Amino acid sequence: MNKLYIGNLSENVTPEDLVKVFEDCKIPFSGQFLLKTGYAFVDCPDDQWAMKAIETFSGKVELHGKRIEVEHSVPKKQRTRKLQIRNIPPHLQWEVLDGLLAQFGTVENCEQVNTDSETAVVNVTYGTREQARQAIQKLNGHQFENNALRVSYIPDETSTSEGSQGPDNGRRSGYGARGGPRQGSPNSGGTPKHQHTDIPLRLLVPTQYVGAIIGKEGATIRNITKQTQSKIDVHRKENAGAAEKPISIHSTPEGCSAACRMILEIMHQEAKDTKTAEEVPLKILAHNNFVGRLIGKEGRNLKKVEQDTDTKITISPLQDLTLYNPERTITVKGSIEACCLAEQEIMKKVREAYDNDVAAMNQQTHLIPGLNLSALGLFPSSSSLPPPPLGNSTAGAPYGSFGAPEQETVHVYIPAQAVGAIIGKKGQHIKQLSRFAGASIKIAPAEAPDSKMRMVIVTGPPEAQFKAQGRIYGKLKEENFFGPKEEVKLETHIKVAATAAGRVIGKGGKTVNELQNLTAAEVVVPREQTPDENDQVIVKIIGHFYASQLAQRKIRDILMQVKMQQQKGGLGGTQGPHQLPPAEPGNSQGLAQGPQLARKK
Repeated sequence: MNKLYIGNLSENVTPEDLVKVFEDCKIPFSGQFLLKTGYAFVDCPDDQWAMKAIETFSGKVELHGKRIEVEHSVPKKQRTRKLQIRNIPPHLQWEVLDGLLAQFGTVENCEQVNTDSETAVVNVTYGTREQARQAIQKLNGHQFENNALRVSYIPDETSTSEGSQGPDNGRRSGYGARGGPRQGSPNSGGTPKHQHTDIPLRLLVPTQYVGAIIGKEGATIRNITKQTQSKIDVHRKENAGAAEKPISIHSTPEGCSAACRMILEIMHQEAKDTKTAEEVPLKILAHNNFVGRLIGKEGRNLKKVEQDTDTKITISPLQDLTLYNPERTITVKGSIEACCLAEQEIMKKVREAYDNDVAAMNQQTHLIPGLNLSALGLFPSSSSLPPPPLGNSTAGAPYGSFGAPEQETVHVYIPAQAVGAIIGKKGQHIKQLSRFAGASIKIAPAEAPDSKMRMVIVTGPPEAQFKAQGRIYGKLKEENFFGPKEEVKLETHIKVAATAAGRVIGKGGKTVNELQNLTAAEVVVPREQTPDENDQVIVKIIGHFYASQLAQRKIRDILMQVKMQQQKGGLGGTQGPHQLPPAEPGNSQGLAQGPQLARKK
């Protein structure tokens, strides 16, 4: 994205005028200005300089009486679903931006672009071309908290490489530039051998040592890259004036660790030579979604890493997180050798968590056609979810044959004291969440004055359920309703026809036990239930977000199979419509029979 379009030019403008404007502002360019009537094109050395040129010139510089407009130059065939929105107020809450963007359609992805400007910039991918067109038409120039938003297309390279499968065909994006084969490429037929290479090793280094890491004319970092077979990005322009800068290392786990060791050695040597620090800790950045599993229950995983590597490890508090920066800082103190061992163990846990989440979510993509995971911010923006396996992506999808997905209702139980955080000031947060997810979200009245839990009623199709519940889980973690060493686990209820409850349980509890083994969620069908007025009973699901979602989808799949069988002439079996199947002899300990969970008060 380093080719620029320069518009709104006077007919008197010459290439020499444009050269002078760029040189006066010290914006480098390569080649010559290609001048047409009223507009021109030029190349910048890289994406960062292109963004700098846009921020410096667009709508701010006058040439022969007209303010020039500068945007990314995007060929028509690549003007599909991707937009860049600039001049966003920097203090704007993520939920507010979500709500604004969701007015024009499904936002598949939204991530911040690091620039030197005082305002924020985001790249947005909409679900269809038409949604992107509507957004650019309505948002460009839109006044938002005294800032006029600037919106333009950015290249959607996938639009030209996928042949007849256009951007509106429910396509999920494949790997990014560093991840592996894109969907539809010759090598995409199998699962990549090393999915975890999508997770880069992210380090945070003191700004004063960045020069030594790069070396004269980049010689040192080129040497590290060559020796370790890595791609290394030093984000020098992020957070201007900050005391620390992030470095991203893309390679195999072994390559990342080797590069980390070399960088750590350089920092130690630089600290010794300049006498600037007695100790140089290793700082690793990790997405908050993975940190809970790194820490482990009651901190056991982290303690074991400390003991095995003879290091002291601390993790930045949740309060330091922002919606634009979901990473936490893991600080490792010890010798160079000890820190390198700790890095290997820490990143092993992070990659395992990532691979487990991807495996669970790949199950989701089969059960919810068109489900886009990156839209939720649940995975690091620097990683790419693997493309779904080739073939019939809706095989096994309970909604694939019935047109529009059915509306579902799920009851999510949250701590009573968290209700205010979910609702937000004057109801703003719950309204924005509802718009973002495309779901109805309501807080049920407390069952008693001293109720410790409150029920959130979420109604919407499968993808809306996924989005809404994902943000509820995330909000509870952000607002510290769960401790830093706790993973958010919530109880959710879904209602099933009493006649179908036996199918969820299975003979001797076989099905429910298989559900628990597959999803890692606790699934309970209490036996002592009286069906409600709609002849329905509840199924309880307790677990972290991914486990709960997978369990919900699997149960819905069972219910759809039951429904299809009923339509063909009956459910089969002999139990009456209001009776759960009797307990199997000797199965008194099975979850299919219990335990009987009391409703939370």
